[in-house]
Amino acid sequence: MRLPLSALSVLCLLSSTGCVTLPGQDKPLFGTTQESEGSSEVKNAVIDKDSEKDVYTLPDISPGVRPATYTDEAGLWMTVDRAKNRLKTSGNLIRDPKINSYVRALVCKLAGPYCKDIRTYVVRVPAFNASMMPNGVMQVWTGLFLRVRNEAQLSAVLGHEIGHYLRRHSLQRMRETLSASNFLIFVQMAAAYAGVPSAGNLASLLAQGSLASFSRDNERESDFYGHRFLVQNGYDPREASVVWDQIIREDEASDEFQFRSLFMASHPQSEERSETLIRMANKAIEKGHKGEKGRKRFLDVFLPHRKSFLLDDLRRRQYSKTLELLKMLEEDGEKPAEIMYFRGEVYRLRNKEKDKEKALEAYKNALEAGTPPPEIHRYMGMIYSKLKQRVKMRTSYQRYLKLKPDASDAKMIKYLVETTKRAGL
Repeated sequence: MRLPLSALSVLCLLSSTGCVTLPGQDKPLFGTTQESEGSSEVKNAVIDKDSEKDVYTLPDISPGVRPATYTDEAGLWMTVDRAKNRLKTSGNLIRDPKINSYVRALVCKLAGPYCKDIRTYVVRVPAFNASMMPNGVMQVWTGLFLRVRNEAQLSAVLGHEIGHYLRRHSLQRMRETLSASNFLIFVQMAAAYAGVPSAGNLASLLAQGSLASFSRDNERESDFYGHRFLVQNGYDPREASVVWDQIIREDEASDEFQFRSLFMASHPQSEERSETLIRMANKAIEKGHKGEKGRKRFLDVFLPHRKSFLLDDLRRRQYSKTLELLKMLEEDGEKPAEIMYFRGEVYRLRNKEKDKEKALEAYKNALEAGTPPPEIHRYMGMIYSKLKQRVKMRTSYQRYLKLKPDASDAKMIKYLVETTKRAGL
């Protein structure tokens, strides 16, 4: 069927968001702040020579400056300021002074003149993440500390988030969203007039896709900033790509279905990020840059807390991913008995066929490797009880009571030991 000219025009609009100029789009859509010019290095920076797309659409935010109250950026800051106030009183905040001072000092080292503008909160959440609000509030989740191996890797992640703040990506995202929404309304009205019933759904899909693409550009830009911070502060830039290699490895170990779409994803694929980061790192090394990893400083702060963070990770019940995480931690060689203990815990809690036997084997390996947490004997006793091996059950429980005589469940454990012994079981 031959479509009318107006319908053909709509299809042209739908085929490319770039062929539409909205009314007034050649002028600023919003009030602007008194913005800094940004350094010439930033304005002329190249993230990847293979990419010709310019994503530097706004100058960097200026140190110590809040947006003017009449601007859309000020409204955005006011909204997230309220979220910051709730965060300050959250029960999930990590209060440990050593962790907080270390993370804070590292953020200041990377951020330089923006140190006072960035407020950092460490939050007890067992997942890989750090996030930056447009007003300079950064959240760092404790799951991140399990998934980076040294100070350079942690700096790569924190520097990436600082890049989001400096480049005002939240403001870019908000303006892009409003622009895409205006485009969507325009196309749907034109489609209805032209009599193209399915055009609205197609327009919605294209609009969502353009937003995802924009966000991926932001992520690439922040990756560049993270890389630059590593080089400037004397870290090995290759460690940034290692972070993503580790995330890929953990994700691939998952036995849960995960839908991934390059078109709709909000971030570049992890494989793409790893390849781009290692390419930038190799160029820096070719120019003579040599950097450190800072492993000892990192371990001094976080290794004492690893047991607590791993307990949190177990509660996610993503056992296949936890097993791969433990494998990577075991390769580091720090506290192997603790790692083997948690491997046993994964099998015990997962409780698939043969998992009881796998758990006992892991527990025994932990005891041979060093000094695992004393709870290992309680859990061995529980498994022996289910396997109806009463003598081994009592032996394990008695060892547990010897190591933790004041345990909250000590009375119950003693009762189990005495009753089974009297019954001749």
